[in-house]
Amino acid sequence: MRIFLIEDEPELARWVSRSLARHSGFVVEWADDGIVADRRLSLEEFDAVVLDLGLPGMDGHAVLSRMRARDDRTPVLVLTARDSLAERVGSLHGGADDFLPKPFMIEELEARLQALIRRSRGREHPRLACGPLHYDTAAQKFSLDQQVLPLSPREHAVLRALIQRSGEPVKKQQILERVFSDDSDVNLEAIEVLIHRLRKKLTDSGVRITTMRGLGYCLEENDGDPTQP
Repeated sequence: MRIFLIEDEPELARWVSRSLARHSGFVVEWADDGIVADRRLSLEEFDAVVLDLGLPGMDGHAVLSRMRARDDRTPVLVLTARDSLAERVGSLHGGADDFLPKPFMIEELEARLQALIRRSRGREHPRLACGPLHYDTAAQKFSLDQQVLPLSPREHAVLRALIQRSGEPVKKQQILERVFSDDSDVNLEAIEVLIHRLRKKLTDSGVRITTMRGLGYCLEENDGDPTQP
């Protein structure tokens, strides 16, 4: 899952990025300026945003306000040293989904992000299950017909990106950016190889990965049509 961390303290940002990647497999993108963050939010898609309020360029309240004005419903967790009741209430009324004061434990931040993303997906439609294929976000394991599906770390990462958008096409470039942005060994051809391997593991399973020309790959339930790729 792709997290956008907007924080102007470099040491804290690096610690959060490394810790979330190590503990939960999140891909963390980082911006340290409100104007830069606002521009990226208007162009890119994230699973959740961790937002500091005291930012240069444009403060966190303004960033959040502009997100909601664009009808951007990405879950936002406000992370700030301003731990007062008025600040918490103001942030929540301003469109934040959760609030975590500094200092904090990384385990709590991770758990809150998982809960926010889970609730967000549930409001739209179930995205962590597709037919007999299920993804346990807490255990970070896939199961197929209630049996654990053995996957390599890269296969796991690609399938997780697809199940988060089950029923919708995901471009190869999106998979590359969302999952492997820090891995220079992975390119578009490698994504094709991983998709091929996943298709073999999902053969005759009731779920498949189809290619939608010009749109990308789509994880969907298998209706038994042998003409579909």
